Amino acid sequence: MNQTTRQVTGERQHARPSSPASPPVESYTLRHRHRPWVAHQKLVAISFLGDSAMVLASLMLAYVIRFETEFRSVGVTDSVINIRSYCGHVLLGGALLVFLLANFRLHDPRNYLAIRKTFAIIVKTCCIWGVSFLALALVLKIEPSISRLYCAIGCFTAMAGLLSWRWILYCVLRRDTFADALRQKAVFVGWNEECDRSVKRFGDGRSHQIRVTGVIQPPGSRFEVQPPADVPVLGSYEGLRPILRSSGADVVMVVDGVLNRHQMLELAETCGREFIDFKLIPSCFQILVSTLQLESFHGMPVLGIGKMPLHHAFNNAAKRSVDIIGSLIGMFVFAPVMAVFATMVYLESPGPVIYRQRRIGLNGKPFHILKIRSMKLDAEAAGVPGWTVKDDPRRLRVGAFMRAWNIDELPQFWNVLRGDMSLVGPRPERPELIENFKEEIPHYNVRHNIKPGVTGWAQVNGLRGDTCLRERVKFDLDYIENWNFALDFQIMLMTFFKRRGAC
Repeated sequence: MNQTTRQVTGERQHARPSSPASPPVESYTLRHRHRPWVAHQKLVAISFLGDSAMVLASLMLAYVIRFETEFRSVGVTDSVINIRSYCGHVLLGGALLVFLLANFRLHDPRNYLAIRKTFAIIVKTCCIWGVSFLALALVLKIEPSISRLYCAIGCFTAMAGLLSWRWILYCVLRRDTFADALRQKAVFVGWNEECDRSVKRFGDGRSHQIRVTGVIQPPGSRFEVQPPADVPVLGSYEGLRPILRSSGADVVMVVDGVLNRHQMLELAETCGREFIDFKLIPSCFQILVSTLQLESFHGMPVLGIGKMPLHHAFNNAAKRSVDIIGSLIGMFVFAPVMAVFATMVYLESPGPVIYRQRRIGLNGKPFHILKIRSMKLDAEAAGVPGWTVKDDPRRLRVGAFMRAWNIDELPQFWNVLRGDMSLVGPRPERPELIENFKEEIPHYNVRHNIKPGVTGWAQVNGLRGDTCLRERVKFDLDYIENWNFALDFQIMLMTFFKRRGAC
C-alpha cells in the first residue's frame, strides 16, 4: 500500500459526520436489505416456468385422453395420428396459450396475492384459447388435421392444471413469511383523503402490494386528514432520517403540497442515500394517474402521461390488421342484410337510405360516419343536434328493430376499412356536442387519443344513447388504459350477444 492510499484510508477512518443528518457507519448495511422488486423478478420467472410446464403437460394429457382412450373412436380421426405427428399441435397450442396468459397480465406481481383475479384470468384465457387455437389450426391447415374434441379437452385440462398450480402457489405465497417479502414497507409524509381510501382498500384482503408502517408529521403543519388509529405517527419531519432507519422503510410516499421545493429535493436525496424508493402522491392534478411516468428531456425530468398500449407501433399495426380483415369479412357477410334493410327503409320513407353524419375521430380529426337511416328525413329539421331517446318519435318502424340489433351500424365497416374508425373503441360524438362535453366532463378529449370504434366497452356495458356521459367516459378511459387483443374480441362477442354495441 503506497503513501497516498494510506492517507486516503486514514482520512476515511477518522472522518466525522459533517452534520447530525449524516448516516453513522452501521447504516451502510441498509444497502444489503431485502428489495421487494428483486423478489418479484424471481417470482415472475418461477411462475412463468411453472405456467409453461403446466400448459405443456396439460396439452399432452389432452392428447392422451383424446387419442389413447375410448375417445379415439369418437368422430372421424386419422389412423396415423401418434404423439410424434401431434407434437407440433402441442407446441403451437402451448406457445399460444402462454402468450395469451402473458397478454392478460397473469404474471403481474399485483396478481399473485389476488387469487380471484388470477382465477378469472385463467378461465377467460383458456376459453379464448380453445376457440383461437382451433381457428388458427384450421386457417393454417396444419397436418394432421386438428381435432375439435382435442381443443375442447385441452381447454379443460389446461384450465384445471393452471388453476391447481396457481392455487398451490397462492397457498405458499399467502403465508406471512412470503407475503411480507412481496410487500413494500411504506412510510407516508403527510396524510390526505387519497391515503385514507388506499389504506382502507389495503385492509380488504391480502392482495395489496405495500404495508403501511407509519406516517410522519409534515413540517410546520397538521395532517390534512387525521390518519387511522392503526397507522402510527412515527414522529415529526425533523427526525426523518432516524425514523426511516428504524422503520426499515422500502418506500417513502410524500403527499403533494406538504413540502416546499427545497425540502422535497432534500428528502429525495436522503431516500437515495438510504436506498429507499421515493414516491409523490399527486393531489393537485388527477389525470390518468395510472399512466403517469417520469421522462427525461435533455436531462430535465418531466412527469406526464406515458405511452398507452395503442401508442406502441406493434400494437397499433396489429389492431389495424385486425380491423382490415374484420371489415372485409363484415362487408361480405352482412351485404345481403344491409341490402334488405336498406330496401325496407326506402319503402317506409323514400329518400337516401345511407345517412352521413359528421363525427370527431382520432386526434380530433372530423370524418363522416355511415349508417343505414333509422329516422325520418327531417329528424333534425330544427337544426338542434341530440341523442336519441326511448320511444323516439322521429324513428322509423324498421329503425327501432335495426337499432335494437345494431343493424343500422353495419355500413361503418366501410369507415373501418378507410381507417376513420376501428372495430372497437370509444364511440365518436358530433362536434357540436363535444364543444360542451370537453368543458363539462374531465378528461373527455382523452378519448380521441385512439380511433373511435363501431362498438365499445361502454356500449356493451349498457351505456349508450341517452345515458350518463360521465360513466361512459370512465369506461372509455378504462379501455384505453387497459387495451389488449382479448379485450377487443370480448367486446365484439358481447356486442352480438347483448345487442348493445353502438349508438
